[in-house]
Amino acid sequence: MIRWVAELPPTLYSYCIPIDDGAAPNPYWNVCTLAICKPVIRRTARVGDWIAGTGAKSSPIGDIAGTLVYAMKVTGVMSMPEYDAWTLEHLPEKVPAWGSRDNRRRLGDSIYDFSSEPPRQRPSVHGPGNIQTDLSGENVLLSDHFYYFGNKPVPLPDQLLSIVRQGQGHRSWSNQPHAGDFLSWLEALPLHLGLHGSPQLDLFGSDGLIDSCAETRAKCAEEDEVVGEEAEPDSEPNTTHMGQ
Repeated sequence: MIRWVAELPPTLYSYCIPIDDGAAPNPYWNVCTLAICKPVIRRTARVGDWIAGTGAKSSPIGDIAGTLVYAMKVTGVMSMPEYDAWTLEHLPEKVPAWGSRDNRRRLGDSIYDFSSEPPRQRPSVHGPGNIQTDLSGENVLLSDHFYYFGNKPVPLPDQLLSIVRQGQGHRSWSNQPHAGDFLSWLEALPLHLGLHGSPQLDLFGSDGLIDSCAETRAKCAEEDEVVGEEAEPDSEPNTTHMGQ
């Protein structure tokens, strides 16, 4: 007997970005990638889902709560070893070149070399304290259909403020009633796909900033693993992506 399985509607993941520095997400070279940080989202999102990063109350450019920093439709999912091999062959610009004068190269997010076991961390924006949380994400999310606003975030309309999640964790199944409205609003904006701003924080602007931000991201990722998706009263968890 043939069992037909209905295609699942896309999930809209939303979370707050405390540090937008061009590393996570990495919006360069025409492919937006989420390869480090947000381990829970990286493990569970699938092709066709959307990721929305919203502004923080205490961002590097001030209080930008209620704004959209970036949105990407997931058009590819790779394991971290697959991403390492793919970037080396097809998009080496994503492999961090720590001695480059081009900050985009220094911000490369293919920071793990899987040619040996355990994988080796390349010189990059992350340090030894990030290894466990980075690798726990298992996957890398890729998109060639994205909007990155960075330091020019776009205010969300009032009816979409419910997707905003301040603090750690994220929203996904609780966004289901709003996903269609979000996509309709986003794709009706008179804007082209791609870059519309620069990172809110220049990691290379002062000594010690790289290490400080790496420590903050490690702590945030650890808290993400504990918080996961924000729970709502009298709601059952959505098991759509569980167990992947």
